[in-house]
Amino acid sequence: MPKISEQARVERRQRIIDGAWRCAGTQGFTKLTVDDICAETGLSKGAFYGYFSSKDDLLATMVEEDAYQLDRTMVEIEMRNARAIDRLVAFARAMVKRGEDPATVQVTSDMWVMLREDPSVSERFAELVAGRRQRLRAWVDEAIAAGNIADVPANALAATLVALGDGLMLHKSLDPASFRWTNIAKVLDALLDGLRSEVKRESR
Repeated sequence: MPKISEQARVERRQRIIDGAWRCAGTQGFTKLTVDDICAETGLSKGAFYGYFSSKDDLLATMVEEDAYQLDRTMVEIEMRNARAIDRLVAFARAMVKRGEDPATVQVTSDMWVMLREDPSVSERFAELVAGRRQRLRAWVDEAIAAGNIADVPANALAATLVALGDGLMLHKSLDPASFRWTNIAKVLDALLDGLRSEVKRESR
């Protein structure tokens, strides 16, 4: 059998990942089988196991990919917004947009289950979250220094913004009718506006 090129291997691997995201969006990742993914992508089980040792291995890869997309979003936010307060608002809105994707909601909720069972995945996820929190903390420190928001514990606010995204998606997976993301966006805007208003009150 002729060997496929490295580019073809990369594309086939991504094809499996993309197919898993689509399937997870309609039926959840927990109930998803390797056969389902193969049917979605038109690839054989042999091809699947040529790239992933198990479904959990695929989930870990999807978590990594989602984290990469989030990091790229934060870089884009930094490039578009000179003021730190505007970056914080943009991040909050990006989290809301992320939560509107059913596949992301399903995979995130299943990911939390996996984190309790696999210490290696848990450690890697903790590293990814820590990096995101540190970047947000720098934005918060900058916004406080510029007098754009109240002088609050920067790390706590950064942790809150990070946790809100995953926490809300977990609630949404448990009860899809629990809230509307458009209303969450309004609440987040109000919270950040409240931090700005606190600065105005203190300056009087």
